[in-house]
Amino acid sequence: MNKLYPDAATALADIVKDGQTIAVGGFGLCGIPEALIGALRDSGKKNLTAISNNAGVDGFGLGQLLTTRQITKMISSYVGENKEFERQYLAGELQLEFTPQGTLAEKLRAGGAGIPAFFTKTGVGTIVAEGKEVREFDGEQYVMERALVADVSLVKAYKADKAGNLVYRKTARNFNPNVAMAGKITIVEVEHLVEIGEIDPDEVHTPGIYVHRIVVNANPEKRIEQRTVTPS
Repeated sequence: MNKLYPDAATALADIVKDGQTIAVGGFGLCGIPEALIGALRDSGKKNLTAISNNAGVDGFGLGQLLTTRQITKMISSYVGENKEFERQYLAGELQLEFTPQGTLAEKLRAGGAGIPAFFTKTGVGTIVAEGKEVREFDGEQYVMERALVADVSLVKAYKADKAGNLVYRKTARNFNPNVAMAGKITIVEVEHLVEIGEIDPDEVHTPGIYVHRIVVNANPEKRIEQRTVTPS
């Protein structure tokens, strides 16, 4: 099976549709699939539900899809760096399902592992637990959270072989492994593509069984979200 596609637009062309749920890897602007997000914007698909730790920043990352009004609902844990997100949400133009960060990671991991729901102490006694089952285990209260499965997952990895085995680089590993697992179809953007057998099996972070399509983007922008410098 050839998983390699010539560009991001081709990889998405026959997959993305209006109204889908799209999971996107990354944390802030670290480890986001820049080319795939750009291709999704250019596809014009709308009424999307986006699962992502955050929504990028104004004009970059998923912030581009907020500007074009292609996203109608976000499932996120942090949205503080995006003014357009704030404006749309406060104006009632964007639905938001706030999810504690660790819970969001576990919802994606559980979805990829075929676990439909799990119990966690996080959120008990807060609005996070409203409308959800709360059960006692060993004298403690736990809230039930449903797993997340996306129609399409967009992932950024540092390196892949042609079978789709993935290696992430440092903190860009963040949400990407869980997002890769949770997609019915997973498309990965990588900086380096190598032959099968060139990645040591002990170095593989995401096995190729989860990966359906690969796109090479050798020179991503990798924009820095918050630049801090020391006075000279």
